[in-house]
Amino acid sequence: MFIYCPPKKLEDLKSETLENGRFYVTPDGKRLPSVTTVLGAMGKKAIYEWRQRVGAEEANRISRIASGRGTRMHTLCEKYLNNQDIGKPMPDALELFRKVKPYLNKINNIHYQECALWSTKLGMAGRVDCIAEYDGVLSVIDFKTSSRVKTAEDIPAYFAQCTAYALMYEELIGVRIDQIVVIMAVQEDSPIIFVEPMRKHINTLLEYISFYRKKTIIT
Repeated sequence: MFIYCPPKKLEDLKSETLENGRFYVTPDGKRLPSVTTVLGAMGKKAIYEWRQRVGAEEANRISRIASGRGTRMHTLCEKYLNNQDIGKPMPDALELFRKVKPYLNKINNIHYQECALWSTKLGMAGRVDCIAEYDGVLSVIDFKTSSRVKTAEDIPAYFAQCTAYALMYEELIGVRIDQIVVIMAVQEDSPIIFVEPMRKHINTLLEYISFYRKKTIIT
């Protein structure tokens, strides 16, 4: 049984999707862009070029499959950490879940799962996958799926995302999180676990934020 020990109750945030991305409304009424909206601004050009290469129909098909698979696997991880029966999931998600299950078992003393976090200092908000101890160290933990093996150099946005949540947690709770963990289930391959010092990726996060703000001012 996984133990839950949230340091305090955090208010959930209402989200809204607009033409320029997703936004969250904080308890004091501020409207902040989502973490994925901010981090995604830098990758829009690459996504557009990929869609042009493969064609809209094929791009939509690939994105739909990847999104569905990722959502289903994420749901299984969430249920498992919530001490719930995972039921009878789709075979693709079950296969990925079984691969990462030994690493989920390294998680305990869970502070938050699927919880809204925000930061007025960073100027954004989002919903973190999990904040808990991983191998006994308080960490921001993110669950990802991939169709291929990736290296740390391939996923700077993932690390920036986790870093943002760590800084949000520190701002809201007053406790620093020094470790970020990305548990990546890889289709037809072994899972990859990235364990990184949070402070290593602060500058990368700030670069994403700066790009988004400049782009927003220009447009």
